Amino acid sequence: MENAATDNTIWYVLVVLGLIYLIILVRNKKATKRRKSRRFMEGKRRHNEQ
Repeated sequence: MENAATDNTIWYVLVVLGLIYLIILVRNKKATKRRKSRRFMEGKRRHNEQ
């Protein structure tokens, strides 16, 4: 029984690490989009001011 319990624990740890990895990927993509859109808006403002 001990082997089965340790195998399950390993799978649970791998699943949790995978979920954390996916959450970080999604947040980084959103942050990149925000940065790009901000850069785009800054360019528009500069163009309108001149």
